[in-house]
Amino acid sequence: MRLSLRNLARDSKRSSLLRVAAVAAAAAGSGVAFANANADNKPELSIGVSMPLRKLLERPWHIGQITDSRPAFLFWDHLQSGILPTFSFRAIPAPPDDVKKEVPADTSESPKPCPQCLGRDTIATAAARVGPAVVNLSIPQGFHGMTTGKSIGSGTIINNDGTILTCAHVVVDFQGLHSSSKGKVAVTLQDGRTFEGTVVNADMHSDIAIVKINSKVPLPTAKLGSSGKLRPGDWVVAMGCPLSFQNTVTAGIVSCVDRKSSDLGLGGMRREYLQTDCAINAGNSGGPLVDIDGEVVGVNIMKVFGADGLSFAVPIDSVSKIIEHFKKSGRVIRPWLGLKMVDLNEMIIAQLKERDPAFPDVKRGVLVPTVTPGSPADRAGFQPGDVVIEFDRKPVGSITEIIQIMGDKIGIPIKVVVRRAKDSLVTLTVVPEETNLDI
Repeated sequence: MRLSLRNLARDSKRSSLLRVAAVAAAAAGSGVAFANANADNKPELSIGVSMPLRKLLERPWHIGQITDSRPAFLFWDHLQSGILPTFSFRAIPAPPDDVKKEVPADTSESPKPCPQCLGRDTIATAAARVGPAVVNLSIPQGFHGMTTGKSIGSGTIINNDGTILTCAHVVVDFQGLHSSSKGKVAVTLQDGRTFEGTVVNADMHSDIAIVKINSKVPLPTAKLGSSGKLRPGDWVVAMGCPLSFQNTVTAGIVSCVDRKSSDLGLGGMRREYLQTDCAINAGNSGGPLVDIDGEVVGVNIMKVFGADGLSFAVPIDSVSKIIEHFKKSGRVIRPWLGLKMVDLNEMIIAQLKERDPAFPDVKRGVLVPTVTPGSPADRAGFQPGDVVIEFDRKPVGSITEIIQIMGDKIGIPIKVVVRRAKDSLVTLTVVPEETNLDI
């Protein structure tokens, strides 16, 4: 759109409109104005206007409060040299006749974020849901009848009957010291109430324990979520009593969802942890790791000393299975085959086939690089280099799947299908034994 206005210098009213049009174009950032004099010495102003501004100018307008703010030395005649005067003005769009005036909505309350968005109150709300169920645990420690201090930790009430989830190393003697508590734990709630708790179950291998308290009034509880839904980068909240400071909340993100115990230099049976960058310290052990929905997704267990942003938690999915074992058998039953296993993927398979052309032609499975002599797997006929493709008549592609299928089956024969060099297919029968963990 191009507007051409001529012979307006002598007309003061039209000159004012000209000024408004020029400033409107410049103020909108989408108009170009220039001035010159034609052959007849008649002043001419041309304004180039973009389409959005064109639509805006085509609407009915009320012009109000036009103030000429030109300096005394700037005159309208300066248009011949391309100099435009400056104006301040206020243009008010005329409302359509069929639109009624409405009272503006109350904006005193901030808008609620969408369910999947992280709002200003998201972390605070998640912490508030779990906070009342977080407890401080204290156990006197002694040596040959002499009290030497206290073991301080955290826990979470997960059932209104007084069941508290915590770490085993908080409530069980790991260092050979003779505890003077005799299985008793001092429990302090967030509201200041105190109870005497009893250690009812403890699994030292997973470092998970259950403490029980009795209350005549209802107890606050926390809801257990699912750690299987977590992804690296998800927000989480660590709660507990670090350095005996009760009701402490720190926040961070999930750094890794399946950090192997071997990566941390921890021997023994394979374990996996949630790695986060939440700040935790001595006393946080046993406290809950919470997602932004206010559900417990892990149990804080340890940190790397001398390194910031490296803390670890036991995934709640693993904890839930341990709790089921506690209810069913009073302890955790772990079947043992005597196999060292490695998950396979396309890159590993390609590398193995490059090294050994006789490597079986598989797309997924679990490699067996080592078989323990005298173990159930050794007696069943497993050989190094076998690739497990079926376990208990179910196709498998990871160690986790094998562990889930095996469950707590002790002394029960299990059919296993393996592929060997040159694609030979072999079916074996293995009878799992219970793991003997002496810690």
